[in-house]
Amino acid sequence: MIRQFELVELVKGYDPGADEEALNRAYVFSMKAHGSQSRASGDPYFSHPLGVAEILTRMKLDSSSIVTALLHDTVEDTDATLEQIEGLFGKEIARLVDGVTKLSRLELQSDSTKHAENFRKLVLAMSDDIRVLLVKLADRLHNMQTLHFIKDPDKRKRIALETLDIYAPLAERIGMQRMKDELENLAFAEINPEACASIKQRLSFLREQGGVMVGRIIDKLKADLAEGGIDAQISGREKSPYSIWRKMQRKNIGFEQLSDIMAFRVVVADAGQCYQALGILHSRYAMVPGRFKDYISTPKPNNYRSLHTGVIGPERQRIEIQIRTRDMHEVAELGVAAHWKYKQNGERMDGRQYRWLRELLDILEHAAGPEEFLEHTKLEMFQDQVFCFTPKGDLIALPRGATPVDFAYAVHSQIGDTCVGAKVNGRIVPLSSVLTNGDQVEIVTSRAQTPSPTWERFVVTGRARARIRRFVRTQQRTQYIELGRAILEKEFRQEGFDFTAKGIDGVLKKLKFDSGDDLMAAVGAGLQSAREVLHAVYPGTKAAPKTPKIGPVSPNARARAAKKSKGPAIPIVGLIPGMALHFAGCCHPLPGDRIVGIVTTGKGVTIHTIDCESLEAFADAPERWLDVGWDNGSGDAEIHVGRLHVVLNNEPGSLGNISSVIGKSEGNISNLKITRRSLDFFEMMIDVEVKDVRHLTNIIAALRATPSVSSVERARG
Repeated sequence: MIRQFELVELVKGYDPGADEEALNRAYVFSMKAHGSQSRASGDPYFSHPLGVAEILTRMKLDSSSIVTALLHDTVEDTDATLEQIEGLFGKEIARLVDGVTKLSRLELQSDSTKHAENFRKLVLAMSDDIRVLLVKLADRLHNMQTLHFIKDPDKRKRIALETLDIYAPLAERIGMQRMKDELENLAFAEINPEACASIKQRLSFLREQGGVMVGRIIDKLKADLAEGGIDAQISGREKSPYSIWRKMQRKNIGFEQLSDIMAFRVVVADAGQCYQALGILHSRYAMVPGRFKDYISTPKPNNYRSLHTGVIGPERQRIEIQIRTRDMHEVAELGVAAHWKYKQNGERMDGRQYRWLRELLDILEHAAGPEEFLEHTKLEMFQDQVFCFTPKGDLIALPRGATPVDFAYAVHSQIGDTCVGAKVNGRIVPLSSVLTNGDQVEIVTSRAQTPSPTWERFVVTGRARARIRRFVRTQQRTQYIELGRAILEKEFRQEGFDFTAKGIDGVLKKLKFDSGDDLMAAVGAGLQSAREVLHAVYPGTKAAPKTPKIGPVSPNARARAAKKSKGPAIPIVGLIPGMALHFAGCCHPLPGDRIVGIVTTGKGVTIHTIDCESLEAFADAPERWLDVGWDNGSGDAEIHVGRLHVVLNNEPGSLGNISSVIGKSEGNISNLKITRRSLDFFEMMIDVEVKDVRHLTNIIAALRATPSVSSVERARG
């Protein structure tokens, strides 16, 4: 174990202004607090906080972080209290210790909910002060270094899996490449020891065989750059065993097929020399197509900056070269830890490299629970990046495979919610299109648009998925409440009783519901019988089940119900099974429209939109009106026909353009009729097969964005 004066000297070596007294007091306090406690290895428990502190000194963190590392387990595992910590070391240290302590309260369990809850707390804690995460990462690294002392193999594997799932990606996100590699390799050795040993053995063999050649390549690259007037430090860097394994798995190739096991790092004085060195190397050696990446002009979200290129280098070897400055190299290795002075200078770490942290907090706000939050954040952390631009030139970093909907939500949640179309590099594309590096994306919005449940099929960012799911949950609950209300009103009316909020409130406790909305939502979802509610409100009624009736509903009642509903129509149960049903050709109702049923002799029930002009003909026959709605929970994928009135420019290719737009939007033209033509314009009616009204709305939006279309509206009749 490192001794007290040695630890203080280490910190003072890189931070002459460190609080030496606080470091000494923390060392003694922690050692006394842990007393005779021991670890699984048999070592004194105090060796663990001391090991964590030593790891943080290698990152050259501030003295507050080192003190926190020494104290981080005292509140949880000893008789020490947070009040004592605050009294002895101040509020800042107490807050940091409390943040780390909260993360340790949940022991790692196989229960995925606890696992997810642990991660949720980690995100909340590190959002307050990033140093909480740094201490926690060092804590995890030391635990991984001593993992082999734990006797239970299942527990070892669970800890290793959590390290790969959560802590290594977080280390990468804050730019701590060195720690990320060490965490991954330690976890890999526990999870798949055979594969890890095999790769290490092959790396050792290559090291022995190619050691001389690596030296010759470094000498040749250095001489090439010196001829161009650049004095560079060049070193060879071996890929880590886990990164090699992951690449073999991802590309489904063998070890021998990997061409970039060894990378060469070129460190120069400034950014200008980075590009100058790149030009020299590219002029002397053939570049491997697709291997050049400029992370200086477009840094990674964690602020990583460097030039990457692949060339057929000296001795005809295919090599990877990374070119960066000394400052860039420090940030690449230590990430956020390279900026430990941010607190001393009173600055806040809210630059672009921490945008991902704000996005995790946004996901946390909209996720239904910790498990869903963990699912979304894994999506965020485990995918490579693509870089796209707004029309104004702002850079948006997204996971690979992202779509315009992901882009829209990354710009702003409101833009995502109201997105109806997108232009990529000036051309309209489907919302499900996959974006590529360098795309310029323009989002078309409409105030009438709401998130579509179908978007969840192709979005890849957790932020987009969380917003969509939240909207769907809210929409479904609203529909269930309205449906439950309609079912209860009908049940009460048919028995000759009044349906009142007072009556419902009186039986909430008896039926075990917290609110009237909860009760009506349960009825609408089929979880609570309307007959049981009636019997609870009016105990004198018979509880026997009844045969559903088709009750007449007056136009005024129908209008009142329509006025109350703020969203799309609600599904109503009430039609006799097997009753003939067809859709009116006058208004072409679609799922999502508010609708009404008209009983037609010999035809069954005809479905109209609630604003259809044909309904005026039935105003004097209230007995023929039925409250009906779309059964959104049926999973019915039936195709419906929507009718459009389109005014088209009279120019070559116009008709082809609109048919192409409709086809790309997953619609199908079933009928087309030109109603009027002139020298400049064509007017036509187009019947389009769609899934629902939202699908038709998307098609209308896409057509309106087409230059050859003058206007487009949904036709009625």
